[in-house]
Amino acid sequence: MMRHDMALVLRMCKAVLMASIGCWSTLVAFDNITDYGSNLQFVQHVLEMDTTFPGNSGMWRAIDWVPLHHFIYALIITAEMAVGVLAGLSAARMLLARHRPDQFRQAKALGAGALTLGIVLWLVGFEVIGGEWFLMWQSRAWNAQEAAFRFVVVLSLTLIFVCQDE
Repeated sequence: MMRHDMALVLRMCKAVLMASIGCWSTLVAFDNITDYGSNLQFVQHVLEMDTTFPGNSGMWRAIDWVPLHHFIYALIITAEMAVGVLAGLSAARMLLARHRPDQFRQAKALGAGALTLGIVLWLVGFEVIGGEWFLMWQSRAWNAQEAAFRFVVVLSLTLIFVCQDE
């Protein structure tokens, strides 16, 4: 395969992966909106720390103010939607610029931003804040660290691939 052909194939792969991330994150946001009550319960249990180890000394961190639960959940959904929209926009721009390397690099930058936002959401939001600050790791019923880790890994690997030169 000629070098130009390989670069075009790699650009297409990057665009398809960005489109996939866009669909994935948008679907997560859609699920959180359409099943708001069920998923709000998750946020509430994590913030209230009501399923952590009994008598743990970190309970002073618990937040039981329901309006704040809704606000934090809205921030999560907004970030998920932003990742989805930005990744989708990047994918469309990548596809349109697949034959123009300079424009393709600019489209990749938007994708890198989307992927980084997703990593920050699931790494900082779920692993650091939820997992460690609110001790989500102690809960058998309301622990999303494993799922968040999958998101972080997929997004990180995609970010590495997308940011490489063709």
